[in-house]
Amino acid sequence: MLRIGIDLGGTKIECVGLLEDGSESPRVRVATPAGNYEGTIKAVVDAVAQCRAAAGTGPVRIGLGHPGSRSPRTGLHRNANSTCLNGRDLVGDCSRGLGQEVRASNDANCFALAEALDGAGRGARVVFGVILGTGVGGGVVINGRALDGRNFVAGEWGHSPQPGATDEERRERPCYCGQHGCIETFCAGPSVEAENARSSPRRTVAELGAASDAAARQCVERLIDRLSAALAGVVNLLDPDCIVLGGGVSNLPALYDGRLSAATAARVFGGEFETPIVKAQHGDSAGVRGAAALWAPGE
Repeated sequence: MLRIGIDLGGTKIECVGLLEDGSESPRVRVATPAGNYEGTIKAVVDAVAQCRAAAGTGPVRIGLGHPGSRSPRTGLHRNANSTCLNGRDLVGDCSRGLGQEVRASNDANCFALAEALDGAGRGARVVFGVILGTGVGGGVVINGRALDGRNFVAGEWGHSPQPGATDEERRERPCYCGQHGCIETFCAGPSVEAENARSSPRRTVAELGAASDAAARQCVERLIDRLSAALAGVVNLLDPDCIVLGGGVSNLPALYDGRLSAATAARVFGGEFETPIVKAQHGDSAGVRGAAALWAPGE
């Protein structure tokens, strides 16, 4: 049984087929029609057709990783930063377009699932997956299953208030979700870059990581301080066996040299923190592999 995963992003739609032995079929990538809901559904259907053709004939199971979540009350999509999806029956329309059932989950859940099954969190019972990219997302996997939650917002850690931020700092950072001072507005890549630009020329996160000047070092230290405060709250609530970091910001070497773990330990209840904080193994491929893995092999 071929399992096809779809990663629906703001700029691209990616599909891959997972074969029974865990190997991948050729990948298919198409551009996401920005702001065009009907065009997005058609692009998903076309991408799956290309993926099926590349992988060969036979029955398939299809999984979809998407931004935002489906309302358990209305069945309509919400909370997506790709706002054309909100208020629409995304999963139902994909299922109808493809002519079969589609299992779906938040893209951060799919990321965490891929890393828990055969990535950096392999063998851990409880994995907390963190996406530090254009936004900040989180996913929880327990015993190899992604946790959606009753309200389908499990792991949406990026839209909790940033611990330690002042009221003034929060007011200065509006979030697309309608709140102010979310973790996302402090720890996402664009936020880190914009803050650095206040004291020096604007640089990408990668450039900040490679720079050795005082402004760059201070920017990275602020990120470590804020991220550790946010992660400590997750540890106090969930106490995962492994924390996996993904997204562009996760490429900063400073997040793995012991400073982030030490700063998190200083904030965890009791001061003991043995949980490994590791970089994602599958990188940009995690979301699409996790979407395929919403179906178990042979299911």
